[in-house]
Amino acid sequence: MSTARTTSRIATITTAAGAAVLLAACGSMHKPASTFSQASLPAPIQVPAGHKVAWETVGSGDITYECRDKAGAPGQTEWVFVGPEAVLKDRAGKQVGRYYGPPATWEASDGSKLTATQLAVAPSGAGNLPYQLVKANPVMGNGELAGVSYIQRVALQGGVAPADKPCSAATKGQKATVKYQADYIFWKPA
Repeated sequence: MSTARTTSRIATITTAAGAAVLLAACGSMHKPASTFSQASLPAPIQVPAGHKVAWETVGSGDITYECRDKAGAPGQTEWVFVGPEAVLKDRAGKQVGRYYGPPATWEASDGSKLTATQLAVAPSGAGNLPYQLVKANPVMGNGELAGVSYIQRVALQGGVAPADKPCSAATKGQKATVKYQADYIFWKPA
């Protein structure tokens, strides 16, 4: 066998082996670790120790309010939160689910969904919905939301009751929708 042919075979084998190692390394890669930190969030909405971020989404859509009688205040009216309707996207902008209500429900594109019980809220700035921490109820279905224990609502923009539309006895029953955006951070036990 000639030296040139032997060198060519060795180069081919080396290239194939290198490609196999590279493919094996790529196949064993996991999702990158979350970059989300709750250190700057108000203490009441921080997730307890022993949990890790499992899923980060950005929700954008509408919040509906209805003009109703103010509870415990005869003759007065106020805008009352009715429910959300939002698309959930991952950090790359791909739609991965939706958020709707009532009751407040997070549903992944794989069909898994859950509701939750509010534990705490904290102010997030004028004109924005408050930060929120909820404890997840048992998931319905298998999928991305299986095992979720807490959900945080952070990075809020908008969503508060309309200030530019009157709510009075004459407008009772009218509905108004406002735009909002929020990050929903899903946590699972570590």
